[in-house]
Amino acid sequence: MKKIHIASLATAALVALTACQKTVKPDSAQKPMAIKDSAELVQYGKYLVTITGCNDCHTPKKMGPKGPELIEELLLSGFQGKNAIPEFDKERTQKGFAQMSPDMTAAAGPWGVSFAANLTPDETGIGSWTFEQFKTAITQGKYKGQENGRPLLPPMPWFNYTEMKDEDLRAIFAYLKSIKPVENVVPAPKQFEK
Repeated sequence: MKKIHIASLATAALVALTACQKTVKPDSAQKPMAIKDSAELVQYGKYLVTITGCNDCHTPKKMGPKGPELIEELLLSGFQGKNAIPEFDKERTQKGFAQMSPDMTAAAGPWGVSFAANLTPDETGIGSWTFEQFKTAITQGKYKGQENGRPLLPPMPWFNYTEMKDEDLRAIFAYLKSIKPVENVVPAPKQFEK
């Protein structure tokens, strides 16, 4: 398999920025959005998933005439476990560079190789998750929302969501539970051999 060289400047900048950002607390005077019914909650969740960039890492992409395009039938299903693990340039990661797989669902850096999770309501994704697990994963950066779980790895910017309001989290969760389930077991993170 062909080796992947450094990520695009935008991807590298994103990883660097998310690693250095401080959490910005929301304006406490801001009024929460009033949700009238579950359809509106799901639509609001879709809006939040879109503007927070969840598809950037969690939806596989193919190259189109204007750059990467989402593979709609794999929406938010993460790195496809049936695919071969991409080869990354280990020396570059040891120098602090971040790299992305061609479909942008696997990332490599000094931490090793991480894979975007399956966020669909399939059992191999978040199908059996409770809202509390989802909240713990997003706001505390815990794998599968388990209090004693390992930390979520870069480039997941969970620390940007530590102050996310419950109504926003509930809307995102409702949207994710409403999308097409995709059966896909995502591999565990890999460490580079010394």
